[in-house]
Amino acid sequence: MCDPQSRFVARARHRFAMTRECAALLPGVCAALADPRQPGLDDTCLEKLLDWFRSLTSDCGAELITSVLTLPDPSASILSFTLQLAGILASSESRFQHLQQEKLLGRLFGQEGPRGSAAWEDASVRSAWLKGVHSMVHHQPALHFLCSTGGMDVIFTLQGDPSLFVASAASQLLVHMLTFSLESETSKGLSTKDCDWPACAQMIVKHIQESLQSSSASHIEQSLKLLSSLFGSCFGSCYAAWTEVLWLDIAKQIESFLLEETVQAQPVLANLLLNVARSPVFCGTEGSFWALVTSALEHLTPVQAGPLAVGLLKLCKCPQDVRIQALTVLLQPMDCILRAASHPLECAGTVVTEKLEASLLASLLDESVSDPVTVESLLSSKTSCAGLLCQTLAHLEKLLSLKHLRVDLPCVSLLRSLMTILQFCNGSLSPASPLGSTISRNLINCFRVQKSALDVLAALSEKKDCDTLIGNLFDVLLAYLQSPNTSPTVLKKTFQATSKWLVHLQELSSSSSQWQQTEKILEDVFVVLQKRLCSPCWEVRDSSLEFLTAMVKCLRDQKEFRQCLLSSEVLRLTENLLEDPESYVRASAVTAVGHLALITCFAPESPVIGNQYSKESIVAKLQEILSTDSEGFPRRAVISTFTKWLREGCTGQLEDTEQFVSRVIQTVEHDLDWEVRLGGLELVEVFCSQTICQLAQCPYAPVSSSVTSSTPQNELLQVFCRAKLFGFLFGSLCDCDKPVGQRACDVLVGLRGHFYPMSTLENPQEIEDSPAGRGIAWLQRTLRQGSLAQSFPTDGGEGVDFQDPESMMLALGAIDLLELHDELNKSSDHVEESPQSLLQDILATVGTIEDNEVD
Repeated sequence: MCDPQSRFVARARHRFAMTRECAALLPGVCAALADPRQPGLDDTCLEKLLDWFRSLTSDCGAELITSVLTLPDPSASILSFTLQLAGILASSESRFQHLQQEKLLGRLFGQEGPRGSAAWEDASVRSAWLKGVHSMVHHQPALHFLCSTGGMDVIFTLQGDPSLFVASAASQLLVHMLTFSLESETSKGLSTKDCDWPACAQMIVKHIQESLQSSSASHIEQSLKLLSSLFGSCFGSCYAAWTEVLWLDIAKQIESFLLEETVQAQPVLANLLLNVARSPVFCGTEGSFWALVTSALEHLTPVQAGPLAVGLLKLCKCPQDVRIQALTVLLQPMDCILRAASHPLECAGTVVTEKLEASLLASLLDESVSDPVTVESLLSSKTSCAGLLCQTLAHLEKLLSLKHLRVDLPCVSLLRSLMTILQFCNGSLSPASPLGSTISRNLINCFRVQKSALDVLAALSEKKDCDTLIGNLFDVLLAYLQSPNTSPTVLKKTFQATSKWLVHLQELSSSSSQWQQTEKILEDVFVVLQKRLCSPCWEVRDSSLEFLTAMVKCLRDQKEFRQCLLSSEVLRLTENLLEDPESYVRASAVTAVGHLALITCFAPESPVIGNQYSKESIVAKLQEILSTDSEGFPRRAVISTFTKWLREGCTGQLEDTEQFVSRVIQTVEHDLDWEVRLGGLELVEVFCSQTICQLAQCPYAPVSSSVTSSTPQNELLQVFCRAKLFGFLFGSLCDCDKPVGQRACDVLVGLRGHFYPMSTLENPQEIEDSPAGRGIAWLQRTLRQGSLAQSFPTDGGEGVDFQDPESMMLALGAIDLLELHDELNKSSDHVEESPQSLLQDILATVGTIEDNEVD
């Protein structure tokens, strides 16, 4: 009679259609797992082994579980593995019954299992117990087993486990069990009046109710978190009747928590209410639920109520009065800032003539929703001021990013408040009110608040209501750009906000008489930019170049912008930074020069600004960087710039473009940075597309087989061969970096589709008879080696002439590029993570019994 281990292997081989190699390795693995003399296994190997078992469908594994359970003191990793394996096997009702008959489940998940032993002290064992139960609970017998063996009490206890991973897993398991236990009840069409919880669900609901009424703060918080997870899962949207019953059972208790100052679970309460609000059950405007939400907005602190408020504003079904109250909560800190600045706004020596509004919302702001004194107190505190403002500003930025916000934001007042905050932070505003003075002291040089305020300021540039304040706004921004006290990170944010508002300013000046104001602002910006480009801080030089690039992208067609640019020293300073000692700055300078060239060199009517800015000079400098720079970032920027020029048609006539592309790829193909080589392939792809469009007349359209030998087709091949594209493309197929090979294959497949539109590939038998047949056959064999052929010759090695149009036409038709494409796109771990490799890894990790005995 076969021993259990042999039966295990036999079943595995028979039922899984397991490979011979895996079947041969499996006995050793089983022995290693059950052998107490073996050292600990790598947890990653065990996790992968579990994934493998999860994909199998058999009764196998019981013998392995039995072997582990006979060990006097199994290691925590082996015990954890066994618990999870048992759960996976028991997920099938038939295998569950088999494990029950073998009396294995009770020894793992019942009272006689590890939960009463010393091994239970290890968090990984407790976590594995929960994972095993979670896997198992997919049928009613498993639920009954847990309820009858005390398993529910164990899960309730693990909710408060000191390990956050274990506590979270316990909460997720309870959500799963409650949801699963209700699945059989959903088809009965019960109303909320006759909903009786199933046995398992009743235990969970009773536990929640008892915990909420207990005197233990930790028990209350655990149940609130469980409820929040429950309503946030599919339960809240798929089980409407049960959701309403559960909510009615706990609503009074939740309301009492909001009114009790001693309860410390307010943040969890806010999350719970938001998850409940997302349920379809409460989509009506009537009922006590929304009154409770309003009460929460009133009683929670501004920090606690903020996430609830912004979540409510994103809901399409939230009643309008609740939505307005939620907006009020978010805007009260901004309103307090305005009231604290109790005199006209001072902007770089000028005074705004109109007074600040007394309130952000005027009639909209209802101070009864949340006590403004609380907000003033938080802003007056050094420890809480920045935190409250950063949270508020983050929420407002989210709201401004929404396409459809169902309540109007007071953008003008919000902009005033943002400018006030920024002036408080840099000390340029000295308010007369005591509250303003305190807030100003709290915010002085506060980088966190400055960055958050500038983010919201940038988002506001999309709004059309702030035009009257645009002059004052640029005064504030310029003050930050000019100040030596502005940190590099804040300066970067200021540049970003400035570029967005400059775009908005140009839109205004093109439709009004504000061009004089626009011209003055641009002049001031360029004066500051010249200074920042010469900063000793490389981060500042880098941010300045990024800002310049952003401006050129958006404003290069604007006359005022071009005039200010060409009359400044920015062009010369930017070109000087091509030799900056910092590689990041050189890369940004390359990008900036590339965009500036669209104005200075490649524009239809390029201005005369000196020989140093000629097209030939700029191209030569960038080609030198591509071939000589020691860092990858500048070289990547060059190839990206060249590709952009090519896309925009800046490289001249076809002959000039052909020579340009040829020089670039001959440099790129030897680059050690794979991203540079990948950029070269992108350049080639753009060149091929444009050349086909130009010579074939019909963009991207394949030609019929009857004209494949026509003049346009021959001319295309000649252009591509003269540019030495094919040597670069076929060589890239063997690149040691996979993305390069994939991109090269994509380009070649596209070319093959053009020259052979009807899949009329060459006959392999005829290849050998052609003059280039031997070379093409060698090429096919070499490409099958993939990255092993890294020394791929592109200069006619082995008789392949990559510059011969006839040979390349034959290669495109003969080589199975689609098969190669599939191979290149196959995940590299299809071998490394195969079951056979996994079993070998496990055996290599633990060694063999014989080796240990010899040692």
